[in-house]
Amino acid sequence: MHIQASPSQPRGWSFWWKPALFLLVAMVGLYYVKWSPYYLKSFVAAEKHSIGGSIINDQLTSPVAAALAYAQVYFLAIWKAAVLAIVLGSLLQVLIPRDWLLRLFGKAGLGATVRGGLFALPGMMCSCCAAPVAAGLRKQQVSVGAALAFWIANPVLNPATLVFMGFVLGWGFAALRLVGGIALVLGVSLIAQRLSRPEQLPEQAMNAVEAASVPPQGHLLQRWAVSLWQLFWSTIPVYVVAVLLLGAARVWLFPHVEGGFGEGLGWLVPMAIVGTLFVIPTAAEIPIVQTLMALGLSTAPAVALLMTLPSVSLPSLLMLRKSFEAKVLWVVGGLVMAFGVVWGLVGVAIL
Repeated sequence: MHIQASPSQPRGWSFWWKPALFLLVAMVGLYYVKWSPYYLKSFVAAEKHSIGGSIINDQLTSPVAAALAYAQVYFLAIWKAAVLAIVLGSLLQVLIPRDWLLRLFGKAGLGATVRGGLFALPGMMCSCCAAPVAAGLRKQQVSVGAALAFWIANPVLNPATLVFMGFVLGWGFAALRLVGGIALVLGVSLIAQRLSRPEQLPEQAMNAVEAASVPPQGHLLQRWAVSLWQLFWSTIPVYVVAVLLLGAARVWLFPHVEGGFGEGLGWLVPMAIVGTLFVIPTAAEIPIVQTLMALGLSTAPAVALLMTLPSVSLPSLLMLRKSFEAKVLWVVGGLVMAFGVVWGLVGVAIL
């Protein structure tokens, strides 16, 4: 079904200032939180072939101590990006015309999914920080495939992470991550889209485009406050609880060994599972894998971690529980695990 918009009316400054404000907030916020720090960190990665120590390398054995220690380190690393994500996810709903979003991302197909992935590239967010923006997109009824592509592409195809990875782990790992990341984003998003009753999307998009011509009710600040609170309440509390639980569980999820992991593929599936569930800040998979490989982790499970650790996590899946059907999120998690195993085997053959 073709989406027809209402006849366009001349649009002056009273219309354009809202999208302009969103763009300004996004650019200033991303420059402060992401672009400038990552630009400086790239020189550190090039010079030292490291971007810091592993975030899980404190070797705590008490689950409570591990939970509190990890939560402190993790939230100190991501809180600015998390605040920005909540702000952008809520502003998206009140400043960007819904018909714009639906023309770009409303259809259930390859084109909208690719655009969703491209839209993610400037964000450079981890999966949990990208989740509120993806939730905001879903509130505006964009397609499942486009929203998932935006969410997963943020961490997996992060240009800064690829640069760091090249300098720290080698450009072979970076190239493998780039190719695998494109396949992961498109494959998972399109398969999940097929499972989400796509036949309902055209009618939803039609209704949304028609509704876009009706002036929204209420003052802008009031509508933004409502969107901000709803987005915060639906994502952040469960996020904090899940991070604490995973911080405690890392005592068992990531083994601390002195001599090494041994050879072979025995760690491939466990690392793919752990990588899918565990939560990390942006680019933290690089020092984690660097540390574990120094302890003897072989190429296949290392590649599996590089693909699965950033892609999704249990907290980010829970954060989006109200934005996607449960079966979609189950499929996303399962596909990411499976892809980590497959791409680990590809890594063994290539690297």
